Amino acid sequence: MRIVIAGGHGQIALRLEHLLTARGDEVAGIIRKPEQAGDLLASGTEPVVCDLETASLEDVVKHLEGADAAVFAAGAGPGSGAARKETVDHRSAVLFADAAERAGARRFLIISSMGASHEPPPDTDPVFAAYLRAKAAADDDIRARDGLDWTVLRPGRLTNDPGTGRVKLAEHTGRGEVTRDDVAAVLAALLDEPRTAGRTLELINGDTPVAEAVRAIAAERG
Repeated sequence: MRIVIAGGHGQIALRLEHLLTARGDEVAGIIRKPEQAGDLLASGTEPVVCDLETASLEDVVKHLEGADAAVFAAGAGPGSGAARKETVDHRSAVLFADAAERAGARRFLIISSMGASHEPPPDTDPVFAAYLRAKAAADDDIRARDGLDWTVLRPGRLTNDPGTGRVKLAEHTGRGEVTRDDVAAVLAALLDEPRTAGRTLELINGDTPVAEAVRAIAAERG
């Protein structure tokens, strides 16, 4: 497959790029800064410099032409304020989805966040609350589209511990942690399983091997 990843220099995206290129996929990663290109090239990933906060729809469509799948892994990141949660986590996701539809890249995965399924509690940090609302708005927009075979993945609290290869993947998992390695592995497996389209899934570390966990979700659809 040819797969285009938005937020191509993010921690999960870099892991995913390594996995995909290692198995023979053609991968492009959208990055904001030219100096990030070397980290993508090291895994055989094509770096594409494009700022989704300022790019036009036509610009993004060009980068998605010929793609079989698209993955939105971008995020404003720690240290950014509420305004950039809206422009990156929400509006850039919508732009990327618009471009994927226009380019005919039907398979679409988005990394969301556990907690985006409901309004944040009143005592939530305001910036984190803005992040969750932005993620929820992006998820809602993408889930309303008939032109994409979408899957929304909502990981628990992310860690940089080594991947375990074992997860709990379900519509509702309960709170928990998950390694970035394991999130990347699940994304790679979801790309291979079209029967997981149209699902919103939570992910934490657990006892089930990644491939088996994804097959079980797919089997629910028959």
